Amino acid sequence: MSLNNKVVIVTGGSSGLGLAISKRMAKDGYQVLINYNSNEEGAARCRDEITKAGGRASIIQFNVSDREQVEASLEKFFGENSDAQLYGLINNAGITKDTLVGLMSDDDFKDVIETNLYGSFYLMRWSVKKMLLKKEGFVINMASLSGQVGNGGQANYAASKAGVIAMTKSLANEVGRRGIRINCVAPGIIETKMTENIPFLEEMKKNIPLRRIGKPEEVASVVSFLASTEASYMTGQTLSVNGGLYFS
Repeated sequence: MSLNNKVVIVTGGSSGLGLAISKRMAKDGYQVLINYNSNEEGAARCRDEITKAGGRASIIQFNVSDREQVEASLEKFFGENSDAQLYGLINNAGITKDTLVGLMSDDDFKDVIETNLYGSFYLMRWSVKKMLLKKEGFVINMASLSGQVGNGGQANYAASKAGVIAMTKSLANEVGRRGIRINCVAPGIIETKMTENIPFLEEMKKNIPLRRIGKPEEVASVVSFLASTEASYMTGQTLSVNGGLYFS
């Protein structure tokens, strides 16, 4: 497939899973638009690594939970004077604010829902409108093992990711007939800053059939598959990447 100026947006692309996914998308031949909220240095470093390797990448700043920021920034990038064509969206940006429900503040619940669920919605709504004009494209939403099983201490995060999975199914029903595919990837425990401070991590590994935690590149390879024509008959699906910790 000739990708030409086909752009893939990766939200939260400045570190962790987003960094690995951005680099993999560029390796696959896409022009990558790396979103960041506050980590401009990380986003710029990712862009520079991609361009030095012969790929194409740009960075864009917005807070995914702020609808006006999202729409204004993307309208500017994909404006009338741009030859960039939006082809894919990877909703990766997310936050955690873990605690027991009895101790969880309203703000802890609200912030996680607004970033992880509302943010995914804002990006999908804007992006799908553009894709419908061309009758092609894909969305890949990053869900989580927590959204599938409901981890203790993560009621806010689990709710947000379960909502992402449900939204994925609904949107897949809406736009499949127009040639647009919507899928999810649900990572388990992956080597990122979000998981490096998990207590009893060594003990947790014993419950994983593969006896280790995953690498960001292993998640990125599944994203790459779902973005490719190899997955052209898949939509509304959630692929689990968790070492066998949960059999979906």
